[in-house]
Amino acid sequence: MEPSRNYPLFGGAFSSILPPGAIDVSDLRPVPDNQEVFCHPVTDQSLIVELLEFQAHVLGEAAARYHFEDVGGVQGARAVQVESVQPLNLENLALRGYCQEAWVLSGKQQVAKENQQVAKDVTLNLALLRLPQYQTDLLLTFSQPPPDNRPSLGPGNVPPPPWNLGDFEQLVTSLTLHDPNIFGPQ
Repeated sequence: MEPSRNYPLFGGAFSSILPPGAIDVSDLRPVPDNQEVFCHPVTDQSLIVELLEFQAHVLGEAAARYHFEDVGGVQGARAVQVESVQPLNLENLALRGYCQEAWVLSGKQQVAKENQQVAKDVTLNLALLRLPQYQTDLLLTFSQPPPDNRPSLGPGNVPPPPWNLGDFEQLVTSLTLHDPNIFGPQ
């Protein structure tokens, strides 16, 4: 994938601006239908956009914490630590007309990669966009494992720089809904 550009998600029902070098993981392996997953070409960073069932039993900041802990459970995290939870200004979102509330959470989870015993601290940044009229919680996750000591590429191959929070913010704020039928009949 070339420089940042608007990229169709979920069959074109959504689109968002992805950072330079983002690789669509569905081109490499199966990805669940409710997820769009992208990885950095060199680092172990990933970006995930998920359509999840609206969790009506948790409100406000607690909803962001709920999803953070749920991600940790799915990944088999040995420890989870929330560092901050902040409301996200709806005016900054392309989805502002659909989103009732939005939260950003920053934290760490101690996770071991598949087939590895040693758990590493992975920094996670989550954005939770709540769409109760569609019974949907939209969860965007930026995962930043610690850097590996990989051999550098040859002089002619310059990889894109690691992604940063600005790249994640652009993904979140540019996320646009094009076809509400993705949520089924309303």
